[in-house]
Amino acid sequence: MPPVLALDGPSGSGKGTIGQICALKFGWHYLDSGAIYRGLAWLANSKSVAADDVAGLVALAESMSLVCHVQTDDVAQIEINGRIVTDDLRTEETGEMASKIAPLGSVRAALLAMQRRCRRTPGLVADGRDMGTVVFPDAEFKVFLTASAEIRAQRRFDQLKSKGFDVNLARLLESIQARDVRDSSRAESPLKPADDAYVLDTSALSIDEVVACIMDHVNQR
Repeated sequence: MPPVLALDGPSGSGKGTIGQICALKFGWHYLDSGAIYRGLAWLANSKSVAADDVAGLVALAESMSLVCHVQTDDVAQIEINGRIVTDDLRTEETGEMASKIAPLGSVRAALLAMQRRCRRTPGLVADGRDMGTVVFPDAEFKVFLTASAEIRAQRRFDQLKSKGFDVNLARLLESIQARDVRDSSRAESPLKPADDAYVLDTSALSIDEVVACIMDHVNQR
């Protein structure tokens, strides 16, 4: 099987940026697993498949082709079945649909298989919250990025501000802390480092320093 770098961590830990840079350096494919459920939700809405049509959702998931196009200075561009849908995945309608279909066990199983199909030669960098524990437990390289909630909130604040959004730092921090609790305490695929993961605290590190640490880790192995 092609090698996998499983890159996990909480919201705002820098997985997306770091993952894309590593994919470019390795010349590997890239998977933004956070786009998976929103991608299926967008596809279901576009095909008029209802949230309670489990068989229809599973069929869509089994046939869905997702490609993440690396961007050096922004989030990855998401292509589903040949169409770039990055902006469509951020709409309220897509988010609401995603929240309805995410708890469905058979849909999760189909999407798990879809994510594993992204493992292609010459290799894959996959970022998310359960890449090293559930999706690719046999990954050759597992990295868990973390940082204090305050640092992650500040990073997200700076990112959104640079794009012209009117954001409140205190509310961002509150949202990140609440999401940490939800992600780490959920019954299915909770956020946690794999037993054999390299845990890297990025609080005091620059992007280049984080990438260098990961590259060193991979090269040593």
